[in-house]
Formats: sequence, C-alpha cells, structure tokens
Amino acid sequence: MAKRAGNMGLWSAVSIGVGGMVGAGIFSILGSACTIGGNAVYLSFLIAGVVALFSTYSYAKLGARYPSAGGPVEFLIQGFGDGVFSGGLNIMLWIGYLFALALYAKAFGAYFMTFFSGSHPVMVNLAASLVIVLFALLEFVGTKAVGKAELYIVAVKVGILILFAVSGAFFIKPGLLSPARWPSGGSIIFAAAMVFLAYEGFGLITNAAEDMTNPERDLPRALYLAVFIVILIYLAISVAVIGNLPLKQIIHAQDYALAEAARPFLGDIGFRVIAVAALLSTASAINASLYGGANVSYMLAREGELPEVFDRKVWRTGREGLLISAGFVILLVNLFNLEGIAMMGSAAFLIIYGAVNFGHLRLLDQTHGKAWVIWLAILGNIGSFAILCYYLFLHSIVTLIALISILGASFLVEFVYRRLHPREIKTRQT
Repeated sequence: MAKRAGNMGLWSAVSIGVGGMVGAGIFSILGSACTIGGNAVYLSFLIAGVVALFSTYSYAKLGARYPSAGGPVEFLIQGFGDGVFSGGLNIMLWIGYLFALALYAKAFGAYFMTFFSGSHPVMVNLAASLVIVLFALLEFVGTKAVGKAELYIVAVKVGILILFAVSGAFFIKPGLLSPARWPSGGSIIFAAAMVFLAYEGFGLITNAAEDMTNPERDLPRALYLAVFIVILIYLAISVAVIGNLPLKQIIHAQDYALAEAARPFLGDIGFRVIAVAALLSTASAINASLYGGANVSYMLAREGELPEVFDRKVWRTGREGLLISAGFVILLVNLFNLEGIAMMGSAAFLIIYGAVNFGHLRLLDQTHGKAWVIWLAILGNIGSFAILCYYLFLHSIVTLIALISILGASFLVEFVYRRLHPREIKTRQT
C-alpha cells in the first residue's frame, strides 16, 4: 500500500482518541454512572474498558488495511458491501456523533456556569452552543491545526487529572471503597453498559487515518495507547472520587461531580481547577468529535448514503458537512435534555462496534486477524447492548422506544434515499 502524504503524527492521533474519550466519561456521565454503579463505579469503567479493548483489535486491523477519512464507515462498506444495511448503520453512526457532541456541549455549559451564581438553563445552552461554533471555526483552519490544538488541550487536561488523582489518593477513605458498600452485581453491569459511551471516542482515531504520515504503523499503536491510557485515567479518577466523597453528595452534584469531589482535599481552589479541566476536557472531546463527525458525513455522501451537499471535505474546498453537523448539534443542545441520550448514545455505538466486528469476520483473508479475538469483542458488544436494553425496559421505556425508533429511522431514510436517487448514488460510487 502506498505511503500517504499526511501530516498527523502518532501522538496527535493518540490525543484525538484520548480527548474524545475522557470528555465523555469522567466529566459528562460520571455522576449519572454513580447513580447506578454506586461505590463500585470504577469496576463499571474497567468492565466497559475491556469490552472496548476487544473492539479496538478490529479497528486496528481494519484501519491499517483500509485507511480512510470515514473510519468505521469504510469498514462497514468493506465488510457488508454498499447497501441499505451498511448505509443504515452508517447513518446511525453519524447520528451517534451528533448526540455525543450535544452531550459534551451540555457538560461544557454546565461546568462553565459553575463560575457564575444563579445561572439560568438558557445560559448553559448558550455556552454549549458557542463552544460548538468555536470549534467548528477551528476545523476550518485544517487538520494540522486540529491535531496541534488537540495535543495541547489533552496535555494540560491530563496533567490536571493526574494531579487530582495523586492528591486525592492521600485523602482516600478506605471505607468508601469497601465491597460492603457495593451495589448488586447487576447494577455494576448495568453501569458498565451505560459508560461504554465513555470509550466510543477511540474510533475517532480511524477517521484521521488519511491524514497520518504512516497509518499502517501508527494507527494501531495510537488506538491501543489511547484506550490503555484512558482506562488508567478512568480507574484513577473514579477511585479518587468515590474514595473522597460520599455517594449522596456525588449524586447531588452529578452535573459537576468531579469538581465537587475535589473540595474535601483541595478546597474551593481545587473545585475551580477541576472545573477548568472539565472545560478543557469537554472542549477537546467536541474538537475530536467534530473532526470525526464531519469526516463521517463526507464519506457517507461520497458513498451515496447522504445527499450530495455533504460531499465536500471540510478542510479543502467545501464545508457543508461540517456546518450541517454543527447546526444539528446546536439544535439538539437547545431543544432536548440529554441525560437519557447518554444511554441511547452508548447503545448506538455498541451496535456500530458490534457490526464492525461482524464485518471484520468476513475480511479475515484481507486483515489476517484472529477470529477468536473478534468473537470475544462481538460477545462483549451484544451482551452489553442486551443488558442496557433490559435496564431501559425496567427504568425508562420511553428511552428504549426512542432508541428503537432512531435505529429504524436510520434504515428507513437510507432505503427511501436509495429508491429516490438511484442514478445519483450509482454515479458517485462509480
């Protein structure tokens, strides 16, 4: 395979993955995860990380074999062919990015408003909308600027998180971590299924494959490094939070739980420092997800799965896909409460990652992958998805119905679009 003339190195790619993951897990959904996983939430993050790690194997093999801007879009087409099935899954992937972006933006707005007293929810939405606009403008500068910005943001953010974890380790109350305080095993597993969303960002690395200097070598390394780093970060941070703050206080401050957990040993200054880290973290997640999401919309249009208006690469001559994606995210931020969307987002990515693994089984002669590793990943994806759906059935049937509706709508839109525009699709694919 010919060497590509990209300008993104290994650590810039790692920073995109770490930035995309950490913003989702620790700052966006830690508080919500604690309401389910309780004092054992760190085990939930570990279980979800293991599930993600098995899927990383397929992404590494497929990304090295089929490096492209679309990442999983390309993997699904290679595995299942260009049809309604792969197209519907790819549309769902794009929608998943939009929901994830809206979740990150909401978290950014919530932490941003902790610096002001008596803030109105409208102001949270305004801050969330403005950060989307800011990073959409940054994407216009180009991939080199995106990689550099991500590397600096992640370096500062991870440094603050390490300081928090190390400082918090000296003040941990062992009794708060005692197995006697753990909830039932079922609750730990339910929380693990929900926090899988915390790891979805590793797939963003494959969206940058076309811009890597040597994707065949660097992409697998970046994927494994990013997931391992984030698993360690999640374990250290969640242990520090649970070990320093009673569960009731965490749940009470679930929108900014990590900052609140810093108060017992770092005081108000610590609260503010962690709030700044949260802003950097959610901002870097937005940066990374916009990069990947715009690439996904471009690839979907190039393959004939979205209207031609998306068929522009955001850092070349046209930027319609980026602008439309950002516009939808801003709409979601201002119209919906996204607490339930975290559940749907996790379920959506479990479906996508499971499908990628199934597709990989059909490409083993191309990737020379090991089938037993892929089957373990599939079992992890299917099991986590089933557990999550069962939890939603018990606790939020409306969210489960919404999830099923979105999945159905993705395939319906793809089917209708292909029926209405067969010549346009065939021309662009050719």
